Amino acid sequence: MQMDKSPPTIIYILLFLATLLYYIFSKKHTKKHKLTPKLPPGSMGWPYVGETLQLYYKDPNIFFSDKQKRYGEIFKTHILGCPCVMLGGPEAARFVLVTNVDLFKPTYPKSKEKMIGPSALFFHQGQYHSQIRRLVVNSLSPQSIKRFIPGIQALAISAIDSWASCPHPINTFQQMKKFSFEVGILAIFGELEREKKEELKKNYCIVDKGYNSFPTNLPGTAYHKALMARRRLSQILEEIMSERKEKKLLDNDLLGHLLNFKNEEGQTLSDDQIADNIIGILFAAQDTTASALTWIVKYLTDHPKLLQAVKSEQKEIYLANEKGNKGLTWTQTRSMPLTYKVILESLRMASIVSFTFREAMVDVVYNGYLIPKGWKVMPLFRNIHHNPEFFDEPQNFDPYRFEVAPKPNTFLPFGTGAHSCPGNELAKLEILILIHHLVNELRWEVVGPQDMVEYSPFPVPQNGLQARFWWEPNTQEN
Repeated sequence: MQMDKSPPTIIYILLFLATLLYYIFSKKHTKKHKLTPKLPPGSMGWPYVGETLQLYYKDPNIFFSDKQKRYGEIFKTHILGCPCVMLGGPEAARFVLVTNVDLFKPTYPKSKEKMIGPSALFFHQGQYHSQIRRLVVNSLSPQSIKRFIPGIQALAISAIDSWASCPHPINTFQQMKKFSFEVGILAIFGELEREKKEELKKNYCIVDKGYNSFPTNLPGTAYHKALMARRRLSQILEEIMSERKEKKLLDNDLLGHLLNFKNEEGQTLSDDQIADNIIGILFAAQDTTASALTWIVKYLTDHPKLLQAVKSEQKEIYLANEKGNKGLTWTQTRSMPLTYKVILESLRMASIVSFTFREAMVDVVYNGYLIPKGWKVMPLFRNIHHNPEFFDEPQNFDPYRFEVAPKPNTFLPFGTGAHSCPGNELAKLEILILIHHLVNELRWEVVGPQDMVEYSPFPVPQNGLQARFWWEPNTQEN
């Protein structure tokens, strides 16, 4: 008798049930997988290096715009040793910087944080940030900076006098850095004895050179020299603070506000906290304002008719002030509409702060994409400023476009939200004052290459815009 080798019915039933369960489980798993947010599109580049080399060897503007054209307004990459999500739209910038500010903390590379100081305003969020920011904003508010006008005017006149007296072309950007540094010192310390000011300037310049160098802390390197100079800066600031406390000179400048600060529990700021914030504000103010001034000189040079229109506007104020024998008033600085539009358009075109760094504190989902905890998040201001959807013919320099206010979150030269630049009013005031004296009292010509851009790290014209300045005829007689 032959045995039946076919499986028993129970086996078929069990196989059927197993297949059914697997199918049900697979469908659920697939459905769940489809609902799980995915990373944004983009390339992470080479292992470890990422796409840092592409960023450095390409024009950063081309690097970011090419990415956006290929992947859209949100994409991933890996630069400067960090996985990053780039955001190229205004709503995305608002999402990170305004509506969900608690989910993204300000961040800098550790080497740069060490250089400025860990207590600096823009390394924090929460109560400490809110208290210090409120203090800084109040000390640099329009009501507070009015009193700086005579001092800024004196610095502007001294600056242009030195340019006109130089027989050779000057590096415009470097000269603007000197001017911006002096304005920063004025806003922070008010009157400061010459010896202390020179010591601050000397050591700050060393720190400035090492700030963007490769962070190798070996003797002789720019970074090592910068760290040494940073310690000396703290010592100088402690000496100034000690003298103020001893003489009870708690003036109404930024240092006075910091020394007078007390929180709800009556706690004051330590000397280290004050020093970090002072140095941080100097860093935030100097290069950005100097770069803006340099670009304004270039754009006015490139557009002679616009330069004449600005001169006409400023000449009217100049004549009302007896050809500069009387000082500018606050009201007059608020009555320079065309000059102000030139400043705004220069900030849009140059986009000096091309992006800002944040770090996701938790996993965040935006537009269906996952931004993992710990990843850097970079709203790309330049991409927004140069998007034809928001600015017609964005490649053209046209100050008159600002006769109509830009759409919300499309013009972000000073950032936006809780961590926007607290010194923007002071920056605009010093720019207006310098332009007033520049166009009324000097003429100039740019020499050498004019179309190339350098990044240091802020964009500036090649070689700092080499230019020759001379006196407007008959100016020195008045």
